[in-house]
Amino acid sequence: MAKKSAGILLYRYNNKELECLLVHPGGPMHVRRDLGAWSIPKGEYDEGEVPLLAARREFEEETGYKLLGADFMALTPVKQKSGKWVHAWAVEGDFDTSTLVSNTFPLQWPPRSGKWQDVPEVDRAEWFSVHLAIEKIIPAQAALILELLQKLGG
Repeated sequence: MAKKSAGILLYRYNNKELECLLVHPGGPMHVRRDLGAWSIPKGEYDEGEVPLLAARREFEEETGYKLLGADFMALTPVKQKSGKWVHAWAVEGDFDTSTLVSNTFPLQWPPRSGKWQDVPEVDRAEWFSVHLAIEKIIPAQAALILELLQKLGG
């Protein structure tokens, strides 16, 4: 069965320009990756779990920011190259990226070395213009940004 993730595409208007919040994966294997490596804040969820609640939880775990009541816009799920389905919701809001606090996970690095370290799931978050966000995001997730644009009438 294909894995499923749920996430939030946070957007804002900055000087009338639409911007999207993306996060960069933490850990030594992603340090030099940029174009096509960024993502919406998201994470896997269990069968029976409400996907939107999982998306909100994952957003908070990856950014340290709790999204309060808002108008969440469902987006069409996308299938990534890995086969994982990403279910996402867009919501307008703001987040100060300098306050990012991500959860961590244990990673053996270098592989098979026996050396374990805790690494952040997300090492940074940034606001990008739509054009740049589409370049930075994992290719399959670009469809989420394009759908957001369409729904906002852009």
